[in-house]
Formats: sequence, C-alpha cells, structure tokens
Amino acid sequence: MTEREKFSAGAEARRAAPGRMPRPDAPRREELLLRYLGAVASVSAKQAATRHPRASGAVPAERAIEAAAAGAEPEPLLVREVMDVPAASVRGDVPFLDIVRSLTREHVGCLPVVDAEDHVLGVVSESDLLAKAAVEASGHRPGAIGRLRERRLHDKARAETAEELMTTPAVTAYPGQTVAEAAWLVSLSRLKRLPVTDHDGRLVGVVHRNALLSALIRDDAKIREEIESRILAKHFPAALSTVEVTVRNGVVDLSGRIAEADVPRLLAQIKDIDDVTEVIDRLSGSGA
Repeated sequence: MTEREKFSAGAEARRAAPGRMPRPDAPRREELLLRYLGAVASVSAKQAATRHPRASGAVPAERAIEAAAAGAEPEPLLVREVMDVPAASVRGDVPFLDIVRSLTREHVGCLPVVDAEDHVLGVVSESDLLAKAAVEASGHRPGAIGRLRERRLHDKARAETAEELMTTPAVTAYPGQTVAEAAWLVSLSRLKRLPVTDHDGRLVGVVHRNALLSALIRDDAKIREEIESRILAKHFPAALSTVEVTVRNGVVDLSGRIAEADVPRLLAQIKDIDDVTEVIDRLSGSGA
C-alpha cells in the first residue's frame, strides 16, 4: 500500500468512527493535505541531487505562466514572491506578558525573536508560553529521575523573557529559496510561519504555511494545461489528438493511444511535475 493509500484509508476510517461528526470541509482539507505532502515529498527526494545556486533576481509568476505557454520549463516560485513584509518580531529582552500581547495583537501563534540588529535568535510560540503557564499553575516539579521533557518544561517555567522562552536554533528560509524548499523546512519545523532572513541572518520577512500551500498547489486545469502545452505539444506532438488527459486533485489520468516507445518518457516527465501526486496509466501502445 502506498503512502497516499495509507493516508486515505486512515482518513476514511476516522470518518466512519462512531461518535465523531466529520467537518463539512474535511474532504477538501484532506485533498489539499495529500497534495501538499506530495509536493514536499518530491522536494525531499531531490535533496540528494546537487543543485546550482539560482540567480538572485526574482522570477514573477507572470513570467512563469508565459514560459509554460511558450513551451519552456517554468521557473519555480521563490520565497520572496509569497512572503509578507515587514515581519512582526519581538526583542530578546521582551518580558512574558508583552510577548502574550504581541501574539494577540498580531493574531499569530509564533513570532521571531531578534536582537538589536534584527538577527533572528529563535522563535517564541504559544506552546512555549503555555509550557510556562502549565508548570506554574500545576506546581509540578520533576523528580531526580524525571524525564528530560519534564525537566525542560520546568526550565521554561523559570523563563521571564523571549530569549529565555524561545525555541532555538530558529528554522529560517532565504528569499531566494524556492517555495518547495521552504515548504520542506516548514514540515520539519512544524511552524505555521517561517522567518525569512538575508544571508547575514537578519529578519526580512515571514512566510505563512498557507501561502506556501497555495503556491505549491495549482488548479487541476492548470496542471492539465501544462501537460498538454509543455509536454505533449513540445515532445509528443503526434499524441496531442490521441491522448486524453484528466486531472483530479493532482492525480493525472492518461488514456488513449501513443507510440509504445514513448510511454515511459511521457510518464516520467509528468511525474516530475511537483504538483502531480500520482499518474494513472491507461495508455495503449500503438507500436509506432
């Protein structure tokens, strides 16, 4: 069973469990999550490959669309194209109550902690604040052989400033990184907002997980358009009138006839599209 099938089976079992009412938007959320995981997994698989540094200039989304329409390989979106600026932050010496006020004022669950020159030191989150509050409220103290996690929570309870409460080192992205690479970092850090820094470590923005998700997951019609205009039209023109492409939730379904020798190459090129999570092959080889 593939990872996608395991996830789908688990989701179906949870929906069928007695006593639980599924959320109205549950199917859509699961579809988006599957496609997000597929994109992140694709990035993970490519980490072992040697990558050359990209040019520093941003590539606007309009140029990527034009490149696809012209049959060229579209440039990936960069973090600078989807990040928010300016980014809210707190100084390392900010006290506990002011951190709470900042999180409430910004309507966020975490904030970067910076020094006087805006270098990112770490990230302070609601979880860090709750750990302190929970230990203080319960009065619990770990024993001599208490678990390491409990002892860390106890240390949090004694913290009074952002620098003492924060989680460090901070996981950060660069403006010139691709959106897919940033999504991989977000999946590792489990943060909803990722600080973006320059190469000297100074805060220049913040990128939201939802922005990465939206940038990674294109509409099914756009995926089909890329397959037909960039792959079929450019590399397999004879198959344009004989191959039917349908896309649903990132799953590409291919049917029709194509030269048998071309099938493996066509499938490989479609699978290489980050937005595609699965390819169903219903093609018949023509033997040409």
